[in-house]
Amino acid sequence: MKIGVLALQGAFLEHEQMLEKAGASSFEIRQKADLQDMDGLILPGGESTVMNKLLRELDIFNALNNLIENGLPVFGTCAGLLLLAKAVNNRGSACFASMPITARRNAYGRQLGSFFTEERFGTIENIPMTFIRAPYIENADSRVEILSVVNDNIVAARYKNQLVTSFHPELNDDIRVHEYFLNMIK
Repeated sequence: MKIGVLALQGAFLEHEQMLEKAGASSFEIRQKADLQDMDGLILPGGESTVMNKLLRELDIFNALNNLIENGLPVFGTCAGLLLLAKAVNNRGSACFASMPITARRNAYGRQLGSFFTEERFGTIENIPMTFIRAPYIENADSRVEILSVVNDNIVAARYKNQLVTSFHPELNDDIRVHEYFLNMIK
C-alpha cells in the first residue's frame, strides 16, 4: 500500500514513520510533479492557512481536490481537518470543503492550551491524543460518523473516504489510528 503525504509544512515526517511501522510505504508530495498513483493521502498538522495558500501557488490543489472528490481515501490531522472541513469558523476559510463538518480553528487556544489525554477512538480504547493549537468539530452532518469526543467536543470523525482528527496520532508511539486509516483503504 502506498500513501502520499502532503509535505509542504507541518508534521509530515512523523506520519511517514507511523505508516512504515504500520507496514505501508509513503512518499512526499511537495510539488505537482510528485503526484503519482497512491492508495491514500495524508494531510498533516501544521498551519492550515499556509498549506491552503501553498496548495494553490504550487498548482497542487485542483489535482488533489479531484482525487478526493473521486474517492481517494484521505486522512487529515489537525490542520488537515481544517483543509477538509466544509466550513471553518473564526478566521478560517474552506480549502477542499469536502467533508460536511464545521470546524473551529485553534479551539483550545494558543500553544499554552495544548494538552494530552487518552480517549476512545471508534471502538478502540485508550488512544493517546496530543492536542496542539487544535481545532475541533463544532457540528457535523448526520451522515458523518463521530469517532471521538473529548470534553464534549468532537475530535475525530469519518465521512465516506475521509478521516479527520483534531489531535496528532503521529506524535505518539501508538499506530492504531494509522492502522484504522489503512483498513479504510482495504
